[in-house]
Amino acid sequence: MNDDYLWDKTGQPDPEIQKLEEILGTLRYEPRPFVLPRRRNYFPLLAIAASILLAIIAGSIWLRVRSGDEVPRQEAKLESPTPKPLEAPQPPRTGSALNPPLHASNRIRKPRSASSVINDEEALAAKEQLMLALRITTEKLSMVHRKTQPNQIKNQHRIG
Repeated sequence: MNDDYLWDKTGQPDPEIQKLEEILGTLRYEPRPFVLPRRRNYFPLLAIAASILLAIIAGSIWLRVRSGDEVPRQEAKLESPTPKPLEAPQPPRTGSALNPPLHASNRIRKPRSASSVINDEEALAAKEQLMLALRITTEKLSMVHRKTQPNQIKNQHRIG
């Protein structure tokens, strides 16, 4: 047997080795180009889904901010109320057996005139407008306070 045949196929081949080469020939190395298996590309689908999600989030934030800042507009009436004439102050009454002090139960109620009822209605309307203006001002001031204050951790003390 010639060992050169096993290494570089020169010399006389051995019949057993030729038989083994034929049997194992199907397992011989055959060079082919390297091909990666094709995978489905999901990037465009993910990009579309992310864009839609961002659009929905941006729209909901925009609607929330837009509807949160709007306050129904109410205009105050520009009627100047007529001032009531000032009454002279009465000296305080002291109680005695002949002249008891006036209490709410002892007072006699006088019938109210139409002008005093109208003045009371105007006063109530003015009070309602004032209370509304105070509520709006309070809300606006608290909103400004919240926006200008940084997020601070309360009750935090420096150690050392």
